[in-house]
Amino acid sequence: MDEYIDILNEAGEPTGTTCLKSEAHKKGLFHASAHIWIFNNSKEVLIQKRASNKDTFPDLWDVSVAGHISAGEKPNISAIREIQEEIGLSLKQHNLNYVGTSKKRIEHNKEFIDYELHHIYICKINFDIKSLKIQTEEVSEIKNIELQALIEAVNSKNNNFVPHGNSYYNFVFNTIKKYH
Repeated sequence: MDEYIDILNEAGEPTGTTCLKSEAHKKGLFHASAHIWIFNNSKEVLIQKRASNKDTFPDLWDVSVAGHISAGEKPNISAIREIQEEIGLSLKQHNLNYVGTSKKRIEHNKEFIDYELHHIYICKINFDIKSLKIQTEEVSEIKNIELQALIEAVNSKNNNFVPHGNSYYNFVFNTIKKYH
């Protein structure tokens, strides 16, 4: 879905300019997204498989929930909205733990340059995966995977995960390990 998003300066602050997400991607303009990693008391991490119709990384496993931050929206509000939209889980702000940012620029082709500041959240909560309702336009499948098995899968040579990069994954996984 195309939506208006804020354009950021190199420091990750809004410039006061907005445009459609499609235009930001076409021009390679810096913008923000929210990434939410959800795990339970057993350190099983919820991951999603991106829908096959996605413009980027279709059919690859990814973060529990992720999405662009709408123009004028705060990252934590966006995170809560995206969780509800993509997997049907209703959370409150106190469920989210903001852990940092990651800057990423990927040139998929000359017409699609994704230049994002990811606001990363983790959420430790017990839930019944069978009660979740996925947004099929965005997500084709969800599953829980034990943290150590996830680390091994992401680090395997021929993995089927979105290539966020080793530093991103190591940061997230090491942060999750700290939550007991």
